[in-house]
Amino acid sequence: MPEIYASIACNLDAHILQASLPLFEEEKVEAIEWSFDALFNFNEIPSWFTELVREFSDHNRLIGHGVYFSLFSGKWSPEQQEWLHRLRKVSNEFHFDHITEHFGFMTGADFHKGAPIGIPFTTQTLALGKDRLRRIQDACRCPVGLENLAFSYSIEEVKKHGDFLNQLVESVNGFIILDLHNLYCQVHNFDIAFDEIVKLYPLDKVREIHISGGSWDKNPLRGNKKVRRDTHDASVPEAVFQYLRKAMRFCPNLKFVVMEQMGTALHTVERQQMFRNDFLRMSSIIESSNLDQQHPTNTFAPVSNFNINEPPLEDLFLHSQQVQLSQILENASNVDEARVMLQSSDLANTAWKVENWAPYMLETAISIAHKWKNGFS
Repeated sequence: MPEIYASIACNLDAHILQASLPLFEEEKVEAIEWSFDALFNFNEIPSWFTELVREFSDHNRLIGHGVYFSLFSGKWSPEQQEWLHRLRKVSNEFHFDHITEHFGFMTGADFHKGAPIGIPFTTQTLALGKDRLRRIQDACRCPVGLENLAFSYSIEEVKKHGDFLNQLVESVNGFIILDLHNLYCQVHNFDIAFDEIVKLYPLDKVREIHISGGSWDKNPLRGNKKVRRDTHDASVPEAVFQYLRKAMRFCPNLKFVVMEQMGTALHTVERQQMFRNDFLRMSSIIESSNLDQQHPTNTFAPVSNFNINEPPLEDLFLHSQQVQLSQILENASNVDEARVMLQSSDLANTAWKVENWAPYMLETAISIAHKWKNGFS
């Protein structure tokens, strides 16, 4: 009977490794997720970390999670080409059971350091995303998937996200990461029930689940309610553990459940112990679920009947809109100013539907962008 593996997002970070070491020693960690592209700028990876990654690689328990590819950038960049080159190289060195990336786009050297930004759901962006996924799969030659976003500007966007993800990954027989804390953000930020939102996702295409913690932002535009952010800097909320219990029953192809936390949030002994407690709680839920685990119906094996020798697809008007949006979020001092700037930009009266963006989410985006602009990470 197939198993679901209790996993940790494990990168070259002293605090993460300190927090995880007792779990490794007790052989509680069944797989690791490695953000391989976070080390692309390192000239040399310590041999002990390479040995750790290789150990899980050799036992088919290594999964890769990309951060910086910027799947939906309208303009193809040399950095994306180099990213694919390095992915091909690292995939020759290690065996990844699958490779995933974030949904959204990242433009500029300094702007998108905190999180990817969403895009309009159109036939043009769908074609762009399919082109990029094919190139990723060609480079890694294993199953590929995408993670659902935490941040949205409107409830309409929230409700369409799962179907758009489904259309994207179908082109490469791909899968999705269902990030349950991202859904927790949507539940609170748009007053939608978890049982309602989870049904909007193709649960038969879930091969991996993420759980994590986050933070609350006070926002006067929301009255007495706060905005939930996916900052990965706190313990896993009780509700997310309950989401995990529910979601696993409806994901027949689930293989990995991964706990994520920022190393900067694990700087004390107490926080590291809380991290381990959360992992053991997650592991216990998985163990109970494994007793009733269904046989998978899809291995998400790579598709090989497409041609990636053609030039990468581009949408230069989309690129221009993305640059304008980045500049507006970075430079607007408040929501009213941002709205004026958006209405005079190329995003007005388009599929972006900036006119429908919730004011409190726009203000949150401005606040985050200002931090990213100053080197927030």
